[in-house]
Amino acid sequence: MERKKVSSSQIRSVGYEAGSQTLEVEMTDGTIWQYTRVPSEVHRRLMAAPTIATYYRDNIEEDYSRKRIR
Repeated sequence: MERKKVSSSQIRSVGYEAGSQTLEVEMTDGTIWQYTRVPSEVHRRLMAAPTIATYYRDNIEEDYSRKRIR
């Protein structure tokens, strides 16, 4: 999955695959988390958020199933 670099002190890049509703979040330490069943609207709001890390922490991190892929 292709991830786009974002301007955040805690998140390096974000990728999204609409067909499978899969979201990948690469942290600045290199860890990559993959979330499943994330609606495209959540991804859109994440990318538009004034503070991406805050939106991620408040709306994604604990709300969706995830696995560490790196």
